[in-house]
Amino acid sequence: MNTLFVNGLTRSFGKRTLLDDLSFSCQTGEILGIFGRNGCGKSTLLKVIFGTQKAKTAAISINGTAIPQNKVIPDGQIGYLPQDPFLPKNLKVRDIIPLYYNGDEQDKVFHSPGIEKMANTRAGNLSMGELRYFELLLVGHLPHLFLMLDEPFSMVEPLYKDLIKDLLFELKAKKGIIITDHYYNDVFSVTNRRLLLKDGKMFNINDRSDLAAHGYLPSETE
Repeated sequence: MNTLFVNGLTRSFGKRTLLDDLSFSCQTGEILGIFGRNGCGKSTLLKVIFGTQKAKTAAISINGTAIPQNKVIPDGQIGYLPQDPFLPKNLKVRDIIPLYYNGDEQDKVFHSPGIEKMANTRAGNLSMGELRYFELLLVGHLPHLFLMLDEPFSMVEPLYKDLIKDLLFELKAKKGIIITDHYYNDVFSVTNRRLLLKDGKMFNINDRSDLAAHGYLPSETE
């Protein structure tokens, strides 16, 4: 079992402290969900861990070995699926796969459910569900110990939500996965543990009533 540790992470923008001394962990074999309203810092948190944004303070390590923030990406220990599409729109699905995988490794993506019927479609013509599922296949099968997904269920059709969930359960056998998403029912259906990011702090979430108690969801009495 491998463990990603994040300790004392603080990120400020001017005088505003967006992330305030956050500490948490994620282990291989689990999916950790992080809830939070727009602007609370969920995407910023993932970018700091990944190394594309700098924190004021942060101690990030895997199995006790420190990872300097600017070393996360080249070390290849943490994969990241951003909110925004990143694939070349003019290339067909079948031509994008070899950009990520060589030889027999391509079969992991080519032979995944649903890929054959979109193989000749350009990335720019894929539906949101097709695109997110395909992006996750590309990033998810790379040899990272940990995988961070920013809004993987957003605007995704039900068929592809199901395919994404099946893929996540497959990937967590070898990886630790962190998900942020506003589609809380989908997050609850795949996660082992959950946290809420609010006012720069993190709170443990056991069930939907905890989200209501923190004002993320309306209470049943409202």
